[in-house]
Amino acid sequence: MTDALDQLLAGYRRFREGHWAEARAEYEALAADGQKPHTLVVACSDSRADPALIFDAAPGQLFVVRNVANLVPPYQPDGQLHGVSAALEFGVKVLGVSRIVVMGHAHCGGVNAMLHGAPDSCRDFVAPWVAQAGPVVRMVCESFPAEEAGRLAEETVVRLSIENLRTFPWIAEREAAGALTLSGLHFGIADGVLRALQGPGRFRPLD
Repeated sequence: MTDALDQLLAGYRRFREGHWAEARAEYEALAADGQKPHTLVVACSDSRADPALIFDAAPGQLFVVRNVANLVPPYQPDGQLHGVSAALEFGVKVLGVSRIVVMGHAHCGGVNAMLHGAPDSCRDFVAPWVAQAGPVVRMVCESFPAEEAGRLAEETVVRLSIENLRTFPWIAEREAAGALTLSGLHFGIADGVLRALQGPGRFRPLD
């Protein structure tokens, strides 16, 4: 515990002495004028796939929503607690982002749980969360060998999340009007390559 805190504090000190000192005027402007991100990113909580690092983004450029397996549930305004949907509503209606990106990644533990079941210690929240996509993922992957299933499942979750984004009426309306673009990406942790969904079901490396 102490070692982890020490690492965090050391990182904070580097941030204050380096990045913040160099970008102080930018931070002060963001504090005064508010945020105006151009893109909302739905990404996995996995510590190896940080959107800000991958896109080399400056503060204020990305509005990031992270959860297990970069899932977007369908539109369901039932008065219950919906963290992802709340972030989408704020990002689209208040911040006025012009693009939503769903970014999956290789070696995703949440997607693995969809294929093989959540750990026994994670039955309260992880199991029901991944269960919403489990049947679709398993159906798509059932006829593929195990060595291909993981990547295919990760890509399937990205496509499913984009489909679910379109169930939100104020997202579908803006997309139809050309005011909002939806994109799907997959990040390879080992090779650092970002692949984009292009056409029906195809992910291709970006230059």
